[in-house]
Amino acid sequence: VENAVKIARAHTNRSAVIAFRGGFHGRTLLGTTLTGMSQPYKQNFGPFAPEVFHTPYPNAYRGVSSVDAITALNELLATQVAPDRVAAILIEPVQGDGGFLTAPPEFLQALRALADKHGIVLILDEIQTGFGRTGTWFGYQHAGIQPDLVTVAKSLAGGLPLSGVVGKAHIMDAPLPGGLGGTYGGNALACAAGLAVIDAFEEEHLLARSQLLGERLRRGLIGLQARYPRIGDVRGTGFMLAIELIKDDAARTPDADLNSRVIDEARAGGLLVIKCGVYRNVLRFLAPLVTTEAQVDEAVQILDAALARVLNSNVK
Repeated sequence: VENAVKIARAHTNRSAVIAFRGGFHGRTLLGTTLTGMSQPYKQNFGPFAPEVFHTPYPNAYRGVSSVDAITALNELLATQVAPDRVAAILIEPVQGDGGFLTAPPEFLQALRALADKHGIVLILDEIQTGFGRTGTWFGYQHAGIQPDLVTVAKSLAGGLPLSGVVGKAHIMDAPLPGGLGGTYGGNALACAAGLAVIDAFEEEHLLARSQLLGERLRRGLIGLQARYPRIGDVRGTGFMLAIELIKDDAARTPDADLNSRVIDEARAGGLLVIKCGVYRNVLRFLAPLVTTEAQVDEAVQILDAALARVLNSNVK
């Protein structure tokens, strides 16, 4: 992500970057600055990098529409940073650590139009969504847009450390020769693994499998939601899905404690899941694309038992 920002700044000769509340972009100083959550990522790590601005991300469950989010972004450009100072807009098509919120297609399309209007580089952080998680190679493809730069990692090499920035040539060529680099760049083993991953995607039809598994898991989670009102929302794209757990009130108050207890019970039953979300009340599923249908069904059954045990017996 830092290299993508450096490329955008070199291309535009501007310095400001706009990111989103709830976004996660890494744990280096600039990555932490770009991240739109305070705890645990920013606690005691300041001061942070300048010229970074945050704006709301769409969240239909919490009443933030695409129109609301674009309005807030335009207000930011009118009151805090002029468009001609902005080098890049950085966004995850599905927020990972932020709670698996999905940017609606119309929102990403509006960002593309705004970036084009003001000569801003649009960066899609696909480090968590990329390589099939959402049912397409990249999450932005659901919106039918073309970003200027894309960051990739995680699933790219099947567990080996490999990451990169992909983008339009005239933007990628902006830094001076030698301006970007790293000690382990171009590692032969990791690159070979990346090529093998691409072969596996094509031979095993993993994009279609991601969609199939995602539909199956979503049906199971929606079934649980119908039985457990404390599941306030089921959301995500493809095989990248999550549930949001809330208190028993009309305000949809986030319930991080309930989430922690359900995760503990699920682990005891043989299912490993982790929390996410600004309030840590979201339970996320990000399973391998080679998961079987039987394993998806078993995961739903284990989660069902965990919810029942926690909600019906006051497990502490």
